[in-house]
Amino acid sequence: MTLAEFFNCALLAFGPPLAMFALTIANDAIRIIIMIAAAFGWLLSLLLSSLVWYAVVPLRQYLAFGMVFAIIIQEAFRYGMYLLLRKTEAGLKQISDNHDIGSNKSELAYVSGLGFGLMSGSFALVNVLADSVGPGTLGLNSGTEYFFVTSAAMTLCMILLNTFWSVIFFSGLDDKCYIKVCWVVGSHFFVSGLSLLNRKELYAATIIPSYIVLAITAFYAFKCAGGNVKVLLNNLTCRS
Repeated sequence: MTLAEFFNCALLAFGPPLAMFALTIANDAIRIIIMIAAAFGWLLSLLLSSLVWYAVVPLRQYLAFGMVFAIIIQEAFRYGMYLLLRKTEAGLKQISDNHDIGSNKSELAYVSGLGFGLMSGSFALVNVLADSVGPGTLGLNSGTEYFFVTSAAMTLCMILLNTFWSVIFFSGLDDKCYIKVCWVVGSHFFVSGLSLLNRKELYAATIIPSYIVLAITAFYAFKCAGGNVKVLLNNLTCRS
């Protein structure tokens, strides 16, 4: 039973992102490199956040303190990825077999965001998945049996949010529309703050608002990428 729970949670958290990777990134070497670079950038942000947390001894026991600095540093590294990709965009087109790469500015943002999200999700869930294998654990420390599936659902939410956040963030910087940047940073703080409720096992109070923010952010990213609802509905209707 524990092995089944492991695979269920793993597929719930990483199934859609891995499908996105396989369909949109895996066939282009440059996109893979960009995604790995973004994932490495997230790792560096985690390292820097850990150093800040370790240095401020009196506040180590407060989870919210570490969360605030982690978000600020992550968004700073997202901005760094934006600068890096915009400066190397012309060079990427020359060395890539796909010379159309970067023609849609949201493309590089999407690839970067997915790299950010996958690395974030891996660190968030890997220890939980390891514990879910057993022996015979439904929850941790006498917790509820919903702990694992909730952790997987929140991991999926954060992976997708990081992907959409990068699209909105890059678009906001390109257009000098800083409302978009504020939405990214503000919703990042909001969703991360909601996750603190998991310590009290208020999982519904975490998941429902987080997925509402995800739906809004997905639509916002769709519009920032130049998406058209009518065209999308027509395409879906034709395929049906």
